[in-house]
Amino acid sequence: MSTPSPSAIKAWLLDLQSRIVAALEDVDGKPFLRDSWERPEGGGGISRLIEEGNVLERGGVNFSHVMGANLPPSAAAARPELAGRAWEAMGVSLVLHPRNPYAPTVHMNVRFFEATAEGKEPVWWFGGGMDLTPYYGNADDARHFHRVCYDALAPYGEDLHPRFKKWCDEYFYLKHRKEARGVGGIFFDDFNELPFIDAFAMVQSVGDGFLDAYLPILKDRKDTPYGERERDFQAYRRGRYVEFNLVWDRGTHFGLQSGGRTEAILMSLPPIVKWRYDWHPEPGSAEAALYTDFLPHRDWLAS
Repeated sequence: MSTPSPSAIKAWLLDLQSRIVAALEDVDGKPFLRDSWERPEGGGGISRLIEEGNVLERGGVNFSHVMGANLPPSAAAARPELAGRAWEAMGVSLVLHPRNPYAPTVHMNVRFFEATAEGKEPVWWFGGGMDLTPYYGNADDARHFHRVCYDALAPYGEDLHPRFKKWCDEYFYLKHRKEARGVGGIFFDDFNELPFIDAFAMVQSVGDGFLDAYLPILKDRKDTPYGERERDFQAYRRGRYVEFNLVWDRGTHFGLQSGGRTEAILMSLPPIVKWRYDWHPEPGSAEAALYTDFLPHRDWLAS
């Protein structure tokens, strides 16, 4: 398989969505809703959502496969020569917001994009990654998450993890706050430097590694005792998540610009959020430690 095979990618993505949802339902004890949708301009998807679960306050594991006649501006920004081409995009994207403030929020997505024009070679690439956003940092959790990310990429090139980790640190960064969103992970886009069969295998390794990266953390933290102070700080920090997704995230911009389903695109937003003016945590507190010990970029596998 040396040329792109959208049918093979789609079959794997649908299976990945099903496996992840089944594992999360087993932890939470409450079933995910299923909402199939169609896009008038072409394509559709399957949204799997949970709200007010036993463990997950809100979460979504979404599959989409959409297409169109003209590339949206957000997708053509880095490659203006592709403007006006027909395109199709498919992927699985998830965001999970646990109720317990000691259980971190997590994001993962894997996606495939292809742009075509008559008489020209198709242009394709993969994108994806995963990143962890704790409210109360835990070094063991951060190291475990980064180790799984490293292991997923190692068979496909020793340079991939350091590149994709750095890319994640730079991408999930709130420039207007001069602050990282969380403890990072891996991120990549426009990836086609390997033959298709190898690039697809790499993306599969990332997607298939998600449950190994996150489930042990969720299971260890979901029953940690907490009080109103911790919930208040969690809601405040969730505000940063909202700011990033609405202001900076290319995936959100692409979905909205391409006429995607708004409910599915914005499922990443947490249910309870707070903002307050120029607030700072008390020095030496557990809340302050998030800023001093976890948000600054670092090599978690070296510590």
